[in-house]
Amino acid sequence: MGKIVFYEGRNFQGRHWECSSDCMDTFRHFNYCNSIRVSGGHWVAYQRPNYMGYQYILGPGEYPDYHSWMGFNNCIRSCQMFPPYRGSYKMRIFNRPDMMGQMMEFSDDCPNVYERFRYRDIYSCNVMEGFWIFYEHPNYRGRQYFMRPGEYRSCGDWGCHNPMVGSFRRMRTHM
Repeated sequence: MGKIVFYEGRNFQGRHWECSSDCMDTFRHFNYCNSIRVSGGHWVAYQRPNYMGYQYILGPGEYPDYHSWMGFNNCIRSCQMFPPYRGSYKMRIFNRPDMMGQMMEFSDDCPNVYERFRYRDIYSCNVMEGFWIFYEHPNYRGRQYFMRPGEYRSCGDWGCHNPMVGSFRRMRTHM
């Protein structure tokens, strides 16, 4: 059973709220979030309601302030738990929208997209197997985008307005 606890204060202080299922709008439970404990499951926390805005991927552990989950601020307004995954990983990325242009297939992590793909802009992708995380910058830094299996015909389909993807990795949820 998954559980995530949001705290208004840093270092797990102040008012808190425990969650064990998806929540489209956390506002009625807390005003701001400065620390998080994940005691079960893997979660995606979103800056805005209805699973919109910046995304933060959280595995089991303690996050004593919003910098520890690579947060841009102390605002979390929705969250989703995603299921454990034990299968293989496969994804194709494209340098043009609608899965056109140059394509490269991946089944492993990529700390620097430009070094492997020779393009900085990823306009579309097809996640065929597994869960993936796109990062705005190389070496798994910057904004995060949680990618489920499916076709993403433009970068807007995964919540990004800028097609630059600096790195990506497989989201491993099994222990």
